[in-house]
Amino acid sequence: MRKRIQKSLLMIVSLALLLSYLIMTVFIYRQTLSAMKEEVEQEAAYIQAAINISGEEYLREMDDVQKETRVTQISPDGRVLYDSVQDDTTLENHRSRTEVKEALKYGSGQDIRMSDTVGREMFYYAVLLEDGTVLRVSKGMSTVWHTALWILPFMAGTGMVLAVISWFLARLQVSRLIRPINALDLEKPLQTEVYEELSPLLERIDRQNKEKEKIEQMRREFSANVSHELKTPLTSISGYAEIMMNGLVKNEDMPQFSERIYNEASRMITLVGDIIKLSRLDEGSIELEKEDVDLYQLTREVVSRLSLAAGKRGVRMEVVGEPVVIRGIRQILDEMIYNLCENAVKYNVENGNVSIWVGETLQGIKVIVKDTGIGIPSEHQERIFERFYRVDKSHSRESGGTGLGLSIVKHGAILHGADIVVDSGKGNGTRMELIFHADM
Repeated sequence: MRKRIQKSLLMIVSLALLLSYLIMTVFIYRQTLSAMKEEVEQEAAYIQAAINISGEEYLREMDDVQKETRVTQISPDGRVLYDSVQDDTTLENHRSRTEVKEALKYGSGQDIRMSDTVGREMFYYAVLLEDGTVLRVSKGMSTVWHTALWILPFMAGTGMVLAVISWFLARLQVSRLIRPINALDLEKPLQTEVYEELSPLLERIDRQNKEKEKIEQMRREFSANVSHELKTPLTSISGYAEIMMNGLVKNEDMPQFSERIYNEASRMITLVGDIIKLSRLDEGSIELEKEDVDLYQLTREVVSRLSLAAGKRGVRMEVVGEPVVIRGIRQILDEMIYNLCENAVKYNVENGNVSIWVGETLQGIKVIVKDTGIGIPSEHQERIFERFYRVDKSHSRESGGTGLGLSIVKHGAILHGADIVVDSGKGNGTRMELIFHADM
């Protein structure tokens, strides 16, 4: 960054010097040309007055005097009568010359062009004499260009000096510009006074820091929850197994102890399975390809699998709607609908109802799961999709939940571009909608 800024500043200075030189060259050229024109006009006026007084002999007397100025006398028909540079008898007719034509018509004329006679660019000025002939005075333009180019070495020297000074100033300025940036506290970017232009960047860094802190906090909580959730069934299994190993269990109680060990092991297997599912969803490493899935048929299959658990609690489940097909991962969609329906059964009241509607609406394809259960208090509704979060921890333990079901639903919805809408209240049951948009 430092080198780039220095290079930019030096380039700006160089361009400024070049532009200054071009402007100065044009200015000096115009000024020199103007001065030369004025000088030639004055000289022409002087020679014109001398000829009008002394006659053409004055020109012959000036042959040895004229050095840089070329003087020519031209007849009205264009024939060269006198030229201070070349023999007038060898020169071609000059009537077509611009300055001559203007002098014959208006009394004076001028032009700038390359001279075939002297082989260089010349400035010509012509005036009409009293005898009807034209007096033309000309000078080479090399003087003008020489004067304009004369300043080039000075400008080059000045440019080199200014380039060195600019380099040191650029280093100093860049150091001053970068110093506050290097002193930034990236952990607390908004507490550092720095350039206003960097405020959007610092605000973005601050948001990222907060997101990282939140993710780190969630990771720590997740690790602690996983450890706790695994420790509980392992402790139970270890305790029951130790009692059985020491022969402290009667033969008639062995089936009961074995069942407890089996239930705790099953709970642990379910927990580990849910954790693996969530990890894959987080990492986006789901390798299953999307296919056309009939959500209505899939929901009926889920309800069939839950019918035994619902029957034990006297909960009545009903599926209504119409066949609707979406493009998705069948296994994940199955997990999403299963978890919603399972929660509707687990957290329902005895002899309650669970109704599931599947169909297409103006918003998109919907799966609506509605129960007559205990409901979710409003203050908990924003957190129910967090991992291991439980509204009623004691009830969750009794029902065998892992606290990961709704997290799987949330990640599955993200994977399929779907929305989740929760409508619930304490003691008023819960209504959850999965909305699959048409453009997913």
